Amino acid sequence: MSNTDLHDQSTIQATSLTLRPITRADAGQIQLHASDKRVAQNTTTIPHPLPGGVTEAFINRCLAPDRREDVWVIDPSGSGAEVVGAVGLNRIDRNQSEIGYWITPALWNTGLASAAVDALVEANPQGARTIFGSVFQDNPASARVLTNCGFDYIGEAESFSVARGVTVPTWTYIKKLD
Repeated sequence: MSNTDLHDQSTIQATSLTLRPITRADAGQIQLHASDKRVAQNTTTIPHPLPGGVTEAFINRCLAPDRREDVWVIDPSGSGAEVVGAVGLNRIDRNQSEIGYWITPALWNTGLASAAVDALVEANPQGARTIFGSVFQDNPASARVLTNCGFDYIGEAESFSVARGVTVPTWTYIKKLD
């Protein structure tokens, strides 16, 4: 498989949603949702307040041919026009990936985040043998997303949150796919 093949992203269709690669046309909706403090504070990388140019830089990284992370927008309408969140896989070494996700607060506790994670893991577009995920310990709903999708708890760590400006305790999960 060539390096180009590794970075091709296809659309993933699930019963209740579509996961599709990010496009430049998604910038407005991504900015709208990522600007929400509740979203930013539950991620390691989204700053709050969201400075100008951050969304465009994020999209540019997602579209770069040499990227290490593949990101899909969560589109519950299937129309290709709606963005309510994002889910991504970051390539690690030895056929491993790390999953990350966020969803607009209006759709928290609806099962949509679990459906998106489950669809991505089922498709396994990076051919990972193991997928890791970590969540902030003060976000048990995000931990439930991983456990709902068959991830097993493996321990505690900590990660820096750009929005919070501090290191935050995390729970780490694993899903073996082979």
